[in-house]
Amino acid sequence: MIKTKQDYHSYLEADKVALGRTGKRPFFADDIWKFERLLRKVEYYHNCKKFIFWKPYVLFLKWRYYAMSVKLGFTIPKNVFGPGLSIAHVGTIVVNTNARVGSNCRIHTCVNIGTKAGYSNLAPRIGNNVYIGPGAKLFGDIEIADGIAIGANSVVNKSFLGTNISIAGVPARKISDKGSEDLLVKEENS
Repeated sequence: MIKTKQDYHSYLEADKVALGRTGKRPFFADDIWKFERLLRKVEYYHNCKKFIFWKPYVLFLKWRYYAMSVKLGFTIPKNVFGPGLSIAHVGTIVVNTNARVGSNCRIHTCVNIGTKAGYSNLAPRIGNNVYIGPGAKLFGDIEIADGIAIGANSVVNKSFLGTNISIAGVPARKISDKGSEDLLVKEENS
């Protein structure tokens, strides 16, 4: 979670590296990078600027964030993803507010990270360096360990605590010991 201005800048830098962006500002049509920058800005101002003076600006940022989320098809709440978030494509992504995702996560379109039916607070806890393939569904009070690659259209409804493995299927099961190492772009020291 972003708690200082230094955290804000380090999150932005990690996101930029994960997305493979080189320029300081987003290009004209680079909506995903614009979205991620706005996400981090909303998190920073929401978490760090508590004075009443900032309230109108924070509300404006949240309105812009909501409008861009609707435009791109993302339902990604603040303070869920760690640094190094990489959204692969524009399209439907739904994430529950109670989910927690570590650093260097690559997430594709049509992914749903949700709760167990009838329980709004039992959402997945996902480790660092996790790759989530297109169409994957993760739900319930589960834990995903570091370095896991989740295959396309997988349904993950149980915990996987073994690190650096690949899982896939309906329901998901371990399919190899390969993991996510070759599927992520991250900073050299991560």
